[in-house]
Amino acid sequence: MAIITISRGSFSKGQEVSEKVAQRLGYECISRDVLLEASKEFNIPEIKLVRAIHDAPSILDRFVYGKEKYIAFSQAAICRHLVKDNVVYCGLAGHFFVKKVSHVLKVRILADFDDRVKNEMEREGISAQQAAQLLRKDDEERRKWSHYLYGIDTRDPSLYDMTLHIKKITTDDAVEIICNTAVLEHFKKTGESQRAMEDLALAAAVKAALVASEPDVEVHALNGIVDIKTAAPEARQPAITEELKKAAQSVAGVNEARIHITPSDPVD
Repeated sequence: MAIITISRGSFSKGQEVSEKVAQRLGYECISRDVLLEASKEFNIPEIKLVRAIHDAPSILDRFVYGKEKYIAFSQAAICRHLVKDNVVYCGLAGHFFVKKVSHVLKVRILADFDDRVKNEMEREGISAQQAAQLLRKDDEERRKWSHYLYGIDTRDPSLYDMTLHIKKITTDDAVEIICNTAVLEHFKKTGESQRAMEDLALAAAVKAALVASEPDVEVHALNGIVDIKTAAPEARQPAITEELKKAAQSVAGVNEARIHITPSDPVD
């Protein structure tokens, strides 16, 4: 079976499509709510706002290494769900985290702008002009969010296996297309692709365990062996090595932690 990630703008029917795909395939459906698991690490309720992405970069900038920590915690939270397989994830960045896992079908859902304006008008009780301005701002904030955190532009078609425009193609048509594509040979899970997903999830879990003390740490995992790279002054390297190894080995699934530290200038 496959993992399906669905990226969409606001009022683009992406959530509806995701839920219907999951129901038809018998998959779990998760959305950006899973990122609230990451926000708990910050204890900042602003991230829980309905339009959670608005002003988020400036929120994260209030914290020391806020960006690095948020990426680490959100990747770990998403990967905890995706590694179980048979999952539809509808939200930001899911496709980016698993871009090298072959049994992931990455979908982008777009919708007609006029239809989105009508939906926004009905929901907010505002004029067409106000709705259009709000949607354009929302789209721009989403683009800024993805670029700030992950260095990607959500409009880039190369990030996806499929882009569907909801207009002539209805939500039910989109569900049909996605479900038929997910069962193609290209997206079937193999032993190799599942190991790649497990390695990715393990590396993410270890990074989340280390990022508070070593925000610039790099983590790679392969079959339970975790390689951890960072930089530190020579005098601190033995202590940091011991600290990182102990923290990494506390994560379930880690059989061995190998620490690689390059020299850096001492902090005054």
